[in-house]
Amino acid sequence: MMSKMANLKSLAKDTAIYGLSSIVGRFLNYLLVPLYTAKMSAASGDYGIVTNVYAYTALLLAILTYGMETTFFRFANKSEENPRRVYSTTLITVGFTSLLFVVLVWLNIGWIAPAMGLAYTAHPDYIIVMAAVVALDAFQAIIFAYLRYKKRAVKFAALKLLFIFANIALNLLYFVAFPALYKTRPDLVGVLYNPAVGVGYVFYLNLACTLLVMGCMWVELREASWQWNRALLGRMFNYSWPILILSVAGVINQSASQIIFPKVYPGDAVETASQLGIYGAAIKIAMIMALITQAFRYAYEPFVFGGNRNKDDEQESKRTQALAMKYFVVFTLIAYLAVLAGIDVLKHIIAPDYWEGLRVVPIVMAAEIMMGIYFNLSFWYKLTDRTLWGALFSFLGCLVLVLVNVVFVPQYGYMACAWAGVAAYATCMLLSYFTGQHYYPMPYPLRDIALYVSVTAVLSAAALWVDTGNVWLNLALRTVLLLALVALVVRREGLTSMFARVPVVGRWFR
Repeated sequence: MMSKMANLKSLAKDTAIYGLSSIVGRFLNYLLVPLYTAKMSAASGDYGIVTNVYAYTALLLAILTYGMETTFFRFANKSEENPRRVYSTTLITVGFTSLLFVVLVWLNIGWIAPAMGLAYTAHPDYIIVMAAVVALDAFQAIIFAYLRYKKRAVKFAALKLLFIFANIALNLLYFVAFPALYKTRPDLVGVLYNPAVGVGYVFYLNLACTLLVMGCMWVELREASWQWNRALLGRMFNYSWPILILSVAGVINQSASQIIFPKVYPGDAVETASQLGIYGAAIKIAMIMALITQAFRYAYEPFVFGGNRNKDDEQESKRTQALAMKYFVVFTLIAYLAVLAGIDVLKHIIAPDYWEGLRVVPIVMAAEIMMGIYFNLSFWYKLTDRTLWGALFSFLGCLVLVLVNVVFVPQYGYMACAWAGVAAYATCMLLSYFTGQHYYPMPYPLRDIALYVSVTAVLSAAALWVDTGNVWLNLALRTVLLLALVALVVRREGLTSMFARVPVVGRWFR
């Protein structure tokens, strides 16, 4: 029991550090959402272009890394493999394919831009710049994986935060300071700023910040032996290709709606971009679930793979993972209700002309929780080298998502995009659970999890029903509902002694 709790404490510590770069960093990055929505009206469709471009980059990043992050962890932790050789082979391979991708995009931009639609024919530079960004991101993903393997969580977080702070600073310059100066002193800032570039600066600044982070990775680049092993790569590919399908399908489940929407929505280009922009802005509020899942993943992959070298400890490891699943669900449910409690305040992250999209927030957050549970469940096939199952589950989930979008978007617009995510992740989650219990049984505390989910569902319905017409009264009443869930968790999980020492509220837990 002590060993289990020590492992969970280590996992919590690493999750907190990685969460600093993911959750706190993304919170700071949210400063760009009100900036963009203020400078790009919903009617203009410019933010729809941003949403569409980043949906493509998320998909391309999954393709260009082709499961090599997870594969790196798996092989670096094998006793018969040389971790440094695994790192170098992975780095060289992903670097080569990323460079090849940029060259192919540049050579074929003439037909790629018109095929993507929207405004890309007039601005093919958006595509070329973001191709360079996603190629660098794919290469850096292996270096970030190496940092996690070496347990350099602080440097990992520092580099992630560096990108975010630099990106925010440059965006404030190019979307606030320079435009204001240009009106009175165009001769002074004209060398650095051209108002005709407009939304294009979003992509150019992203490239600049990515290059900045790349320059800070020289230590990790020097630690690579730069020896490429063909036989090792063959073994890694045998493991990774199902994960490629798994990753691509997973990203499609997250971003396909933003890619499919412009092709099936029955409106002109401007209206389509406008509706997509509203949806893209609204789901930013729901992304707290994705941040929690991401922080958990960064810590959980090295935790699980590193802790499964000794087969004698397999049962203990299973119990620890099952307990981690429960705590993950509990934490995300509390976060879910917290967002709903503060929705009247959080909605000010985006401009008022985007508020009509807020109705998708609880739906998208539910989908993100299911995605996190699916990620947690996915380790049974990664640890047993049955990654083909993961590819199958994600493919079926992807198929569900595409069908729901194609069938229902023409009638229900972006609401169909939100529900498509729920349908897709529910499919993946259920298939993975029932198949996993056959091949790799896990003692998940289903009764506790079901209780917390049921209580959260009731409290969430009550939170959505509360509408007094007063923002602060709504916040107060919904906060009471949130505290009710927290109190339930504290009592059932034996945390009362920790809270009993808190002044005023301590008597509630004695």
